[in-house]
Amino acid sequence: MGKNKFYVVWNGVSPGIYTSWTDCKLQINGFEGAVYKSFDTREEAEKAYSSSPYLYIRKKTANAPATGPADVPAYRNDTVLPLPAAVCAEALAVDAACSGNPGPMEYRGIYLRTGETVFRFGPVYGTNNIGEFLAIVHALALIDRKGIRMPVYSDSRNAIGWVRQKRCKTKLERTPRTEALFQMIERAENWLKAHPTDIPVRKWETEQWGEIPADFGRK
Repeated sequence: MGKNKFYVVWNGVSPGIYTSWTDCKLQINGFEGAVYKSFDTREEAEKAYSSSPYLYIRKKTANAPATGPADVPAYRNDTVLPLPAAVCAEALAVDAACSGNPGPMEYRGIYLRTGETVFRFGPVYGTNNIGEFLAIVHALALIDRKGIRMPVYSDSRNAIGWVRQKRCKTKLERTPRTEALFQMIERAENWLKAHPTDIPVRKWETEQWGEIPADFGRK
């Protein structure tokens, strides 16, 4: 009998850890941008699922397969991720994903030195821009609470602008369905107003650097 495998689905119908290829396949078949990989032990799978898939999977290139550890440039010795030279490894990168807009939305933050997911929220009903805004504020609040200093990268110009203006300028309607989300928005806006900070929020230049490491791969 063959050895049991554990399948991590980072991006799929229902992300998670699966113990059979059949169950894994149900999550990825027909799902655009599906990201998954098999592991020999549950411990390895759980560690992988709580981290960025960039640590375990690299995208296809002309000379490289699509699986295996991410290629780290020779000039980087401060990170496990394939970051460009212009990007600081001692930083957080954030991103949001939304299935439909509005629709089920989630966001997360990645520590660029290790690729570790340091926070993740959702899914809740919302929009991608709201998720991007909340992700930046979540990162800023986390950095502030820990008493450290590092930049935050986001690929959303809208969200960065909203953070600088300390206001989430969403057009999403406030209804009983979205009330809890709007309360989160208000807490985020109030935090920004009460905590003046010089922590830099930097634009991730996708066209030059590729997808941000916190990307959910659902475009």
